[in-house]
Amino acid sequence: MTQAGHSADLDLLVRLREVWVTQEVAEMADIQQADSLLTPAEVAALFRVNPKTVTRWARAGKITAIRTLGGHRRFRATEIRRCLDQLDFEI
Repeated sequence: MTQAGHSADLDLLVRLREVWVTQEVAEMADIQQADSLLTPAEVAALFRVNPKTVTRWARAGKITAIRTLGGHRRFRATEIRRCLDQLDFEI
């Protein structure tokens, strides 16, 4: 294959990757807008408990935690709202 052929293939691959990354970012933005994430402190304020309690609930599997790249826990707002609604229903 000629030098021009390799260059064209490389350009095509670079462009395809740019399109793929753009689509991935757009999909992630849609997901994040649809379901925002809450910190342990925000969840704790909603339940009126200590943030450490929220962390214990996550470790025990009572609520689902998402880990950030830095290792911090985040919680889906929809799941937390569902838990709050369930708690209100039980009381």
